[in-house]
Amino acid sequence: LPPPGDSYGVLPRPCRALVLLNPQSGSGRALDDFQAVVQPMLAEAEIATTIFITERPHHAHEKVRDEDLSQWDTLVVMSGDGLLYEVVNGLMERPDWKDTMKKPLCILPGGSGNALAASINYYAGYDHVAKKKLLTNCTFMLCKGLHTQMDLVSLSTASGKRFFSFLGFGWGFISDVDIDSEKYRWLGSARFTLGTLQCLAKLRVYQGRLSYLPAGPEQGTAPAPRDPSTPVTNGQAGHVLPAAGTDAPGSLPTDSLLAPLGQPVPAHWTVVPEEEFVLVYAIYQSHLGTNLLMAPAARLHDGCIHLFYMKAGISRVALLKLFLAMSRGTHLDLNCPHLCYVPVRAFRLEPRVAAGIMTVDGEALACEPVQG
Repeated sequence: LPPPGDSYGVLPRPCRALVLLNPQSGSGRALDDFQAVVQPMLAEAEIATTIFITERPHHAHEKVRDEDLSQWDTLVVMSGDGLLYEVVNGLMERPDWKDTMKKPLCILPGGSGNALAASINYYAGYDHVAKKKLLTNCTFMLCKGLHTQMDLVSLSTASGKRFFSFLGFGWGFISDVDIDSEKYRWLGSARFTLGTLQCLAKLRVYQGRLSYLPAGPEQGTAPAPRDPSTPVTNGQAGHVLPAAGTDAPGSLPTDSLLAPLGQPVPAHWTVVPEEEFVLVYAIYQSHLGTNLLMAPAARLHDGCIHLFYMKAGISRVALLKLFLAMSRGTHLDLNCPHLCYVPVRAFRLEPRVAAGIMTVDGEALACEPVQG
C-alpha cells in the first residue's frame, strides 16, 4: 500500500516515452541491456519509446532544456545517477519548469552507482537486488506506470551557482571515493570497493563549519497530502514566499529557509561544535549506491534531508566496519561516537580552505561554501 498522504498518478495507455540513454555509463552495457531486457517488457506494456543516445556531457541537459517535450508522457533515464542530475537541472532551466516538472521521470539503472534506482526498489518493498534484477524491477515499475512525487533539494554556492539535487551532497571521504574511483568504471560497482580501500589508506581530515536547521518532530512522518502543483523547495510545500520582484512567471522557487551565504546562519539553527571532519554527507534517498543503504529511514517524499557527518579521530578499522555495516543499513546500530546522524530541513557547509572534492548527485563540484 502506498504510504498515507502520497498520491499516485498513472501513466496513460498507450504511453509515449523519451528514453535518454548514455551508452558509456557504468561498464558500457546500457544500450545492450536496454534492447535485451527493457524493450521487450515495454512493448508488452504498450509503451512506445523514442531513444535519444547521449554523445557527450551536457547533451541530455540541453535536449530537455530546449526541446518541446509535449509529445512524450514520461522521460526515462537509462544510465547512472549523473544523467538524471543533468535532466533534472535541464528541466529546471526551462521557463515552463513548473509544468514540465510534473512530467513523470523514470530511472532505469545503467550506471555503476544507481543509487536512486536502488532507493526506489527499496521503497517499493522489493528485495535487495543488483544488476539485471534491479533493472528488471525498475522496468516493471515503469510498465505498471504508477508515479508519485519526489523531493528535490535546492543547493546554492558562494560563487552564485544554483543546482537542484535529488540524491545527495557530499564532502570528504565518500566524495573522494566517488571521484577517485572514476578511473575504475569498467569494474562496475566494484569500483567503489576498490576506491574505499584506497581512500582508507590515505585517510584525510577536512576543516570547516557545518550548520543545520533540525527537522521538527512533525518531519520524518508521512507528509500531509498536498497539491502536486505546489513547487517544493527545501522540503517545504506551499510555503514558497517569493522575494520581492522575483515572482515573474518562470522564476525559480525562493530558498525561504536560508540566509544569504555571506551572512551568519539564522539564530535558531544548530552549529556543529567540531570543525574537523572525515566526511559530511547530506542524503535525501535511502541508498548511496546499490550496496550502500545509508539512510534506511528516508522516503521519496518526506520533506527531509538526512545529514550524516563523521568527526575526525575515527580509526581506519572503525571506518571500514561502518562501511561494511552500511551494505545492510546497520551502521547506526554500531553507535560509533564519531558518526552523527540528524534529520534536517536545511544545512550549510563552509570549508575553511578549498580542500577536497564536493559532489552533488555523484558529480564533482569545486570546493566552496554551499547550502541547501
